[in-house]
Amino acid sequence: MTIESRYDIPLIASLALKEKQIQQNYRPIIAVHKWFARRPGTLFRGLLLSEFCDKRLDESYFDGHDFAGKSVADPFMGGGTPLLEANRLGCDVQGFDINPMSAWIVREEIEHLDLDAYRAAANGLVERLAADLGDLYRTDCPIYGDRDVPVKYFLWVKTTSCESCGHEVDLFPGYRISEDARHPKNVLVCGCCGELNEVENTEDLGYCLACRSELTLAGPAKRGSCACPKCGSKAKFPKNNQGPLGHRLFAIEYFNPSRKKDHKGRFFKKPDAKDLERAARAKTMLDNVKGGFIPTDEIPAGDETDRLHRWGYTQYRELFNARQLLGLELSCQLIASQNDLRIKHALATNLSDLLRYQNMLCRYDTMALKSLDVFSVHGFPVGLVVCESNLLGVVNDSGGTVGSGGWINIIDKYAKAKAYCDEPFEVQHRKGKKIRVPITGEWIGESRPGSRGRAISIRCASATEVELPPESLDAVFTDPPYFGNVQYAELMDFCYVWLRRLVGTDVEGFARASTRASEELTVNLTEGRGLTHFTEGMAKVYSAMARALKPGAPLAFTYHHNKLEAYLSIAVAILDAGLVCTASLPCPAEMGGSIHIQGTGSSIVDTVFVCRRRDTPVDRQLFQSQLELNRIVRDDLAQLKIAGLKPTAGDIRCIVFGHQVRMAIWNLHSAWDTQTPTDMKLDRVRAALNSLGSHEEVIAAEGMLSRSASPGDTMFPDEKDDRDAVAF
Repeated sequence: MTIESRYDIPLIASLALKEKQIQQNYRPIIAVHKWFARRPGTLFRGLLLSEFCDKRLDESYFDGHDFAGKSVADPFMGGGTPLLEANRLGCDVQGFDINPMSAWIVREEIEHLDLDAYRAAANGLVERLAADLGDLYRTDCPIYGDRDVPVKYFLWVKTTSCESCGHEVDLFPGYRISEDARHPKNVLVCGCCGELNEVENTEDLGYCLACRSELTLAGPAKRGSCACPKCGSKAKFPKNNQGPLGHRLFAIEYFNPSRKKDHKGRFFKKPDAKDLERAARAKTMLDNVKGGFIPTDEIPAGDETDRLHRWGYTQYRELFNARQLLGLELSCQLIASQNDLRIKHALATNLSDLLRYQNMLCRYDTMALKSLDVFSVHGFPVGLVVCESNLLGVVNDSGGTVGSGGWINIIDKYAKAKAYCDEPFEVQHRKGKKIRVPITGEWIGESRPGSRGRAISIRCASATEVELPPESLDAVFTDPPYFGNVQYAELMDFCYVWLRRLVGTDVEGFARASTRASEELTVNLTEGRGLTHFTEGMAKVYSAMARALKPGAPLAFTYHHNKLEAYLSIAVAILDAGLVCTASLPCPAEMGGSIHIQGTGSSIVDTVFVCRRRDTPVDRQLFQSQLELNRIVRDDLAQLKIAGLKPTAGDIRCIVFGHQVRMAIWNLHSAWDTQTPTDMKLDRVRAALNSLGSHEEVIAAEGMLSRSASPGDTMFPDEKDDRDAVAF
């Protein structure tokens, strides 16, 4: 029995659905550092156990295991989830990724850390920063008169100069900074005097308590222009040829620990003279600091970074204000002075992750009342209202963290992540309660006193150039790049330019000025990389992995996309590698509420493609008609519904695509010629897929036909991918 017969769709789907809601609670290890679109650890644990354990999955999942002698590789390790799960189960692991940030993060996740020594060093760093900078993150409470209470967030609005009269114009897209969900009332900025007003009824806003001007929800900035309040002329923005726009501090959310118990809601205020003086003082302090770690790197052109160029940004340092640059520079200096290299690397990783919140691209969530980190939409959103988080972090009376984005928050989650390495657990739901189940005998790392060591190889290298010994691997598990996927390298440069200065260029891959590489397997308009490049690269990687697999061993990977066109490359790669697809299994892998997929019609369900050598017998779920395809998909949907998933049209579409690709590979494999030109290979797969029925009929049969799968759509529409809009 192996994955094809032992994998339990309802069990793993139910666990994956719960994990993706609060992933750090189920897999704290992911909190070591941000990576994108991490697949559920429960999924890869399920695949590994299905392949290597001789028990039913529901009997083995919550037991401890040690698969000594098993060797697993991941050629696209990204955030490292498949390797972490395999290492935890006692396997020897090899991971490759062309992005040096990926290799750095996975090493940090796996490498052992003395937690007591780390906490002492991290707490010492925060104490030093608090002594030097703490006053910059304090304010006075106008409600109760208390002095020097901690600030949670500073809110800034972008400004531009009126070309007619020179007046500085606030670019407010709207005036509400807090909805009445987690605060008793709506909080609005007065467009005339800037005072904050609390309003119960948004249908009747009334007048500003300070200046008696009429309050409004809508701001004057829209569609790239804003009326000047002084002369009425239209001020245009952005102005990419005049540098970045300015910013004005207009609101503060703070925390008053001594009043919190009796106070209803949050604490908001308009900045006073002392608050503005603190911001100005930060700039003076920065000018007097002998720097060395603030990056001077230019922002290169790119599919994602070109948005920054349109807004006038040319250097990464321009994405931070003076207070942020000051705090980050002093943090780097303290980290660089650490004598223990392992502790230094841990703190450097913390600083790199902290950057997500310590920049002027973060936005303020008016409903959740928190900072949204720069990568919340997997891009570089340029908002007109910006949220600056407290660099140090805020602690309440019980020792818990308040707000997000500070050193204390980052240290706390990193320590929990590394503690999980020593004592991993699973979360079981029993009678409506979450039960943390310790998994005895499992751990994450290269060595542990009294335990057998594991072989670990983490490389910053292109998997297209990897040469592994033939028949040396027991399995390959991976989450490969998706056709037209997020430009991770362009995004991770944001962190890399800081981390590289801090840890030096001797680290593997860090000699490069950027994490970008021409060999990346992404479709990128700026770099001129298209479908052919992606297909040929995927085929090289899969062929290298297939040669290294032992007879009968699996290459299993996750994949989903809205368009069937995106599956052509992986079908060609599987066929070129001499493999067939022995199963296509559905599993939830995204959270439906994720900001980056809301409103896109995207599926949250991945297909797990299980592939083995072409001489592997395949007699399961082969189909020749639309009716047979409908039955197979209906069975998958039934099992997902048992798990608690309510499939959308997008989910059904991706499940259908998975089965169609599996069947097309089977129909083509016996006569496949690897020497055929790539374009002809793609055409052959396209024709084979088009002969296998329609996803629209399956969706219609399930009563799920929707706008995301219109009956008039063709399988391969001649259209360009929509570019994501700038978030205001």
